[in-house]
Amino acid sequence: MNKVYKSILSVSAAAIVAGVTLTPAMVSAWGDSNNGRANYTIAEINEGKLGDTITFNSISDGKIGNEKNFVGAKVAGANVDTWNADTINVKDGETYTIRLYVHNNSPKGTEAVAEGVRANFSLPTTVAKSHTIIGYLNSTNANPGTYWDEVTLNSDSDFYLEYVDGSAKYTNAKMGTVSLPNEVITSGATLGYDSLNGKIPGCFEYSGVVTIDVKVHNSVAAKLQKFVRLKGTKEWGEVVEAKVGDEVEYRIEYKNLLAEEVKDVMIRDILPNNVEYVQNSTYFYKAGLSDWVLLDQNTLTTTGINVGSYLPNGDAYVRFTGKVVDKSLSCGSNQLVNWANVTVRNSEVYKDDASVMVTKDDETCKAKEEDKPEVVVTTTSSTSTPKVDTAVETPSTIVNTGAGTIATGAIGAGSVVTTLGYYIASRKKLM
Repeated sequence: MNKVYKSILSVSAAAIVAGVTLTPAMVSAWGDSNNGRANYTIAEINEGKLGDTITFNSISDGKIGNEKNFVGAKVAGANVDTWNADTINVKDGETYTIRLYVHNNSPKGTEAVAEGVRANFSLPTTVAKSHTIIGYLNSTNANPGTYWDEVTLNSDSDFYLEYVDGSAKYTNAKMGTVSLPNEVITSGATLGYDSLNGKIPGCFEYSGVVTIDVKVHNSVAAKLQKFVRLKGTKEWGEVVEAKVGDEVEYRIEYKNLLAEEVKDVMIRDILPNNVEYVQNSTYFYKAGLSDWVLLDQNTLTTTGINVGSYLPNGDAYVRFTGKVVDKSLSCGSNQLVNWANVTVRNSEVYKDDASVMVTKDDETCKAKEEDKPEVVVTTTSSTSTPKVDTAVETPSTIVNTGAGTIATGAIGAGSVVTTLGYYIASRKKLM
């Protein structure tokens, strides 16, 4: 039974932007796989001009105005009606929400269900004064099958966009707001009406909004990521559990985000007190090499290594092995934070970290527990809370002495120790 478009359903949204895998060779504002679809007014839809066709975002006087401008941006947390459909000026350190509106224009409701509905975003990964974000909408039985629109973020200074991890959401009248996987910025995320099953009936009441958040960062030259795994395993992560005596492998990934070649890129790793570097374990890889190369120097964790020159978007990879030891472990849970840094253009230093979690529960700890005096709790008119100290040791400031063959510096060992559980450090940036 046809649904007559008498009113427009308000759909609230929250959170935003990011990257894509499908990118047409040329994209200019809105577009679709039919090289241009017709516009319809609400009156024309009600008169049946759409017929039996399932199509998306083609109403010229809909909830958001012209639905072909279905991608927009706003300052995160700002009024939901203040979307910028074409361009928005951004500020360093501020977070922005990107919106992708989803509306099956058929008036036939559940008799015209769009299937295989998915959405994704294309998020730029370089440094520039202007970045255009493209949002894509796909359906396996709609005509057209693919739709896109864009919004451009501008600044007077160079900047890059950081996708806020876990910010992807889908909001509609049936489910409220539900989380979408981070794949919405790569391969895409499946949408739906009463569940994320890819099925969306026609009419306003079934429409929805996809959102993600991005944060603006000014002037950066490099992307740096750090990962860790137990030696002998396959999966890399930001945190791994280990025991004293275990060997762990660390991997450092560097990428040049500038639009120019950089030379004498220096990579250095800073081990925590309770992890020791395993001699002759540093491997290096970059484009042009057929496999990982074992380096004949053991300076990665001391003075660092010079990994050479890189064109725009060029990248380098370094991995090495560390051994977990007990020099200063506390009883209970210990977080051993390992830092990597890269020096670009002799002065710009970028850092990232990975952690090894070690639980110390040996005979020494048990003896200490048994020797503890009994705690007597006395109730008084005032309440006092015992103070619990947690020792936190972080890397000292990096001192860069220039390019040369090896960049020297002074960095303290980094470790975080706590006896009440552990704090998982996560400073990863997706740029």
